[in-house]
Amino acid sequence: MKIWVISLGGSLIVPDKIDYSFLEKFRNNLRKHYKKCKFVVVTGGGSIARKYISLLERENRSEKERSIAGIRATRMNALFLMQFFGKEANEKLPADMKELINYLNKNNVVICGALRYFPDSTSDSTAARLAHFLKTDFINMTNVKGLYSSNPLTNKTAKFISEISWKKFDKRANRMPYKPGQHFVLDQQAATIIRKNKTKTFIIGNDLSNFEKIIKNRKFVGTRIEG
Repeated sequence: MKIWVISLGGSLIVPDKIDYSFLEKFRNNLRKHYKKCKFVVVTGGGSIARKYISLLERENRSEKERSIAGIRATRMNALFLMQFFGKEANEKLPADMKELINYLNKNNVVICGALRYFPDSTSDSTAARLAHFLKTDFINMTNVKGLYSSNPLTNKTAKFISEISWKKFDKRANRMPYKPGQHFVLDQQAATIIRKNKTKTFIIGNDLSNFEKIIKNRKFVGTRIEG
């Protein structure tokens, strides 16, 4: 049975107002493939994490303390999504990869936040590590449709990049210094992990038709990282 690892951005789970329509469609899309696929969904912290991190930054707290606050937000989002999926998902939040595998043997979908603290990492790194551990592909869902030459939310002339190699993506990601709560499509550690392990990676936005196309190995709108 095919396993897919999905990093689901917090901006999609809990934007300023919860998007019930998106979450319902996301759940229904996963359900359609339970006969042939299992899913690991790693939740991001989104705006909630950034608010916590911003406040602690004003208090001059260390990067580790700020990151841990972000991790807690990812776990809160995971707990919410577990309730939303109900009995088809895991009953308890996995504490490590061993527990996650045990739940994956029992459930169609396993939901978690960041599993532990790593320096210079977000929940993207958790998802990248899990994809390598499970020897499978990695889908990153975020609030833009893929990778751009610069931030499309602030630069209207940013160019869309549909395909990029692991090496070039890693180089691009690591041009920027890491900052807890940052806004890049995949964090620096995740970029390095997928390069080292040659993990086929897809970056898409909130249009779930593209998720469906990736599952069915069809042409999609987003970014493919490979080769």
